[in-house]
Amino acid sequence: MRQRVLDLVFLIGVLVKGIDGLAELVGGVALLFVNPVQLQGDVGAVTARELREDPHDILANLLVHGVAHLGSGDMTFLAVYLLLHGVVKLAIVAALLRGSAKVYPWAIAALLAFVAFQVYQLLTAPTITVAALTLFDVVIVWLTWREWRLGRTLRATLRSTLDWLFRRPAHD
Repeated sequence: MRQRVLDLVFLIGVLVKGIDGLAELVGGVALLFVNPVQLQGDVGAVTARELREDPHDILANLLVHGVAHLGSGDMTFLAVYLLLHGVVKLAIVAALLRGSAKVYPWAIAALLAFVAFQVYQLLTAPTITVAALTLFDVVIVWLTWREWRLGRTLRATLRSTLDWLFRRPAHD
């Protein structure tokens, strides 16, 4: 049962990484075409209603304060960071979906590089969001290492997990 739950968490983690990678890619491309003043205006417009209803809304305040001090250099760095992060995550997910267990060490290395950068961010400017993302990435690294050690492909894990979830006999 524990193995099945870990398999499910791994699969959900890969799905979340894929969605996150796509969102980062789209966000990075968008940031290439938006200037800081325009972004501040857009965030202000999106959060205005929520802040009128609840001036202490955590997410809305984080967004407003997060873009308040962005300069064009910060926007370029953020765009490149999001693009790179998004492309790498999507490449990892695509390679895992192709079915090769050989990609696991590369996925682990890429994720560990992100973890190292996030640890640096935590040391220089700690935030709960970065701490949570770092913890999530560490769990995904461990689960990816586990899959690699077991010698299974993502497809095999997905197939056996779906069989387990829907109580069908497992394919071997």
